[in-house]
Amino acid sequence: MEGMRLSLCELKNLARELRLDVLEMTTRAKSGHPSSCFSAVEILTVLYFGGILRYHPDDPWWEERDRFILSKGHAAPLLYAVLARAGFFPRERLWTLRSLGSPLQGHPVARILPGVEATTGSLGQGLSVGLGHALAARLRNVSYRVYVLLGDGECQEGQVWEAAMAASHFRVSNLTAIVDYNKFQETGPVAREMNLEPFRAKWEAFGFYVQEVDGHNIEALLEAFAALQKVVDRPSVLIAHTVKGKGVSFVEADYTFHGRALTEEEAKKAREEILCL
Repeated sequence: MEGMRLSLCELKNLARELRLDVLEMTTRAKSGHPSSCFSAVEILTVLYFGGILRYHPDDPWWEERDRFILSKGHAAPLLYAVLARAGFFPRERLWTLRSLGSPLQGHPVARILPGVEATTGSLGQGLSVGLGHALAARLRNVSYRVYVLLGDGECQEGQVWEAAMAASHFRVSNLTAIVDYNKFQETGPVAREMNLEPFRAKWEAFGFYVQEVDGHNIEALLEAFAALQKVVDRPSVLIAHTVKGKGVSFVEADYTFHGRALTEEEAKKAREEILCL
């Protein structure tokens, strides 16, 4: 099997289930970054289950697999939930998040859990790692694509733009950056802390092919990723406009959920809202 290709209805239902998994994981652990996970749910749902990413759960290190790197490593619970649903490991393991001895650490660690391609969490480094993977494919004459999910806050880091400049210079067309542009970082609005705009123009100035999309619209995401796969002369970036905490109204309204789990009482209310999505 080279990935999964679910129907539109199945993808929407799965996105709901993934939010519930993240909620359960972080609430049990009493730790994590639920709102940062919720904003990226549809992005990862389409990548892993919409026929975009090529992978073999029973052969996680298959040489020609596409690589996905979670540069915003604090959203690890979402990646773990996706990998479990994709068949990389039993779903029951999700409930060990952040437990002593568990491979489901607070940020992804490579090689201790099937499907995790890179150790991330120190923000700003993921695009550089992804560029290395993409260049390795060229050197080894192997055909695979590399997708890197960045947070908007980490795009304030200089290393992101060094990697972007190098990717453009070497015309690394098998590299796609995805920005979860939810407009908030841990300390507040991105525009207040360090404004990224004009964001699209910056990527274009660095030589990237750019697509912008509603990051919660599954149909639009499917179309955008399909278009990006056809780019053969330069790296590409998908700017996904999202809502931090998407799916739970009181989390959407409070950016401080970036770095704290919901209480049991809050989680009960959140489950009710997610089930109505």
